[in-house]
Amino acid sequence: MNASRSSPQTGTRTASGGVVPPVVTPLTEDREFDVPSFERLIGRLLAAGVDGVFVLGSTGEAAFCTDELRVRVIEEAVRVTAGRVPVLAGVIDTQTDRVLRQLEAAQEAGADGVVATAPFYAVTHAPQIRRHFETIGERADVPVYAYDIPLCVHTKLDPGMLVELGLSGALAGVKDSSGDDVAFRRLALHNRAEGGPLTLFTGHEVVVDGAYLAGADGVVPGLANVDPDGYVRMHAAFRDGDWAAVRREQDRLAALFEITRVAGSVTGWGAGVGSFKTALMLQGVIAHNQLPEPFGALDGDDVEAVKAVLGTAGLLPPLPPPPLPSR
Repeated sequence: MNASRSSPQTGTRTASGGVVPPVVTPLTEDREFDVPSFERLIGRLLAAGVDGVFVLGSTGEAAFCTDELRVRVIEEAVRVTAGRVPVLAGVIDTQTDRVLRQLEAAQEAGADGVVATAPFYAVTHAPQIRRHFETIGERADVPVYAYDIPLCVHTKLDPGMLVELGLSGALAGVKDSSGDDVAFRRLALHNRAEGGPLTLFTGHEVVVDGAYLAGADGVVPGLANVDPDGYVRMHAAFRDGDWAAVRREQDRLAALFEITRVAGSVTGWGAGVGSFKTALMLQGVIAHNQLPEPFGALDGDDVEAVKAVLGTAGLLPPLPPPPLPSR
């Protein structure tokens, strides 16, 4: 399985499997974009051997970013990766015309592919959702991936529709963050029956082994910000057909995912991304664990709880040696 391939229409590279982390957007304490921390984080992901990076997804704070910040995040990701792996960018917005504006900006910033959800806020149904993705596909000069995340957009994408959009060329792939394993299995079966027009990624980071068995080509795990090596090892074991190793690595990563459940001061998105950023701060990768308004950085007991999980997993940097006694 190749990590990327060229699109015959555009010549750009597109992610065709493997590990594509949804990168967090580091912020300074006063909530400015922390470019040096972003550079260190992407450098760490590349050193681990990831197959691409995905900026401006849910983990990447797309819902909180101004249009100007979105462009800057993409530009910096393109600069830092320097063509070594594809850069996918979220063009997530409420309705089609707004997504098209984000699409144009992402392409100008150098993204190798874009990721779009169904429309949201105004209620839409199957015909409008299909037209939404067809319109994005018609206007895009880079591959388009559908982002199935009903928790946030209140629409579950139909597997049959997705495969038809893949066959027509409107979509290159799907990032499934629905948590619906039955629907993902249906999508994988339908995709396989039609010759595999879609590249399938799971965003369900604690059951990646099951998604691989069902037919996933890769994974987009937020937890890979904290432990990219683990997901790279698991994907390598999957390619080798070493299912015992896949299960061992997934079990270890599932235990590490407990960092998202130990914060006592916040739940939901703030607990998940807050724990990832806190772990990265404790690992010395980013300078601060700040979150966008109205969320605040984890602190106090929450930080200690994340630190305890990291310590158990062996993912904290070693303590510096004690100073030599003075003579």
